[in-house]
Amino acid sequence: MPQRLQRWLQRGRASAGRVLQGAENGFDWLLRRQRLLHTQQTWFELIYDSALMSVRYYGLSDEESIEFADGERLTIERRQLRVPLLLIPPLGVSADAFDLMPTRSLARYLAARGFRTYLVDWGVPKPQDGLRDLKDYADDLLTEVMEKVRAHSGVREVSLLGWSLGGLLGLLHAGLPGKAAIRNIVCIASPIDLRSGGIAGALAAAADVPTKLIRRHTGFRLEQLDAALFNVPGWLLSLAFKASNPVGSVTQYLELLRHLSDRAYVEGHAFTARYLNQMLLYPGGVVRDVVVKVALDNALADGRVMLGDKQCDLRNIQSALLVVAGNSDHIVPPAMAHRLIELVRSRDKAYRLAVGGHLGLLLGSRARQQVWAPTADWLAKRSGHRRRSKSATRTQ
Repeated sequence: MPQRLQRWLQRGRASAGRVLQGAENGFDWLLRRQRLLHTQQTWFELIYDSALMSVRYYGLSDEESIEFADGERLTIERRQLRVPLLLIPPLGVSADAFDLMPTRSLARYLAARGFRTYLVDWGVPKPQDGLRDLKDYADDLLTEVMEKVRAHSGVREVSLLGWSLGGLLGLLHAGLPGKAAIRNIVCIASPIDLRSGGIAGALAAAADVPTKLIRRHTGFRLEQLDAALFNVPGWLLSLAFKASNPVGSVTQYLELLRHLSDRAYVEGHAFTARYLNQMLLYPGGVVRDVVVKVALDNALADGRVMLGDKQCDLRNIQSALLVVAGNSDHIVPPAMAHRLIELVRSRDKAYRLAVGGHLGLLLGSRARQQVWAPTADWLAKRSGHRRRSKSATRTQ
């Protein structure tokens, strides 16, 4: 009897502790959100900074290992791979998607796995930046970024890893004439064939007939409109993102209640919520190009699209290619992403269907097992030999 009573008391104390911790976490989430957002980003070196964009380099830390939100640790690999890796975020969101918090940072994870990791930050677009289109980002700006990465790393070949439209920007860059020395390309939830399903596909299909009629019987073209008219403000982008999965937008709060006593889970939820509520202006020139060329014309399904006076042909890409899609992605369904495998002529290409939605593939609780680790394993085999590197020198 005393032993049974002791077990009951222990269980009671543990339950009371969880209730108290849940109450404190709930109070912080509702009224003291900043207490949950105290964690700073991973340290990085700014190797380039301009009014339009910047480039970060994530060097090795002085620590022996890094910790994840679930308490697991990863020993830092001191022998870095030869080929540098450039991470490309989409527009409309902060580059912090790749470095949300130290325990949930793909940039930090890849650096710990031995990759010479770089991240382009597109900055905070202003209304006057609305004239910039796909050519500006995929050709002009990415060419400048690649030059900075090559100069800093001392290596000509570079690997690209992009999420959502970031993957598309990397593909468009690689498909332009003269864009050689790209060793590997990884596309995570990147749209290619917009007629293959999903919300965007349904909207594009619905607009197909009226668009053809207007083009046939009038001289009106969307391309003729001022690009600034297509600017999408951050608040509208955030609303559209949440509306793409209304059920998920509700169930995430039910999951929060279930895990309210887990401080790490609540902190991760707070960071993700802040990220989704702080989306950025989407440049109108890019929106116009995506609407006309990617959605209405569905040009990427055939692999060819004009960027200014240059033709981008995805079928000419020879880089090793990995395409990752999410089984519950409502924005870029698997079929929309898979089309790329059929287009690119590279002999070394692979497709992975992972568990997760559009955001979950990069930031979800299962992203490390489902996406990060398999992607790092695939890239490591194709990124050259390793060499010993010193820890990064941190300066204020």
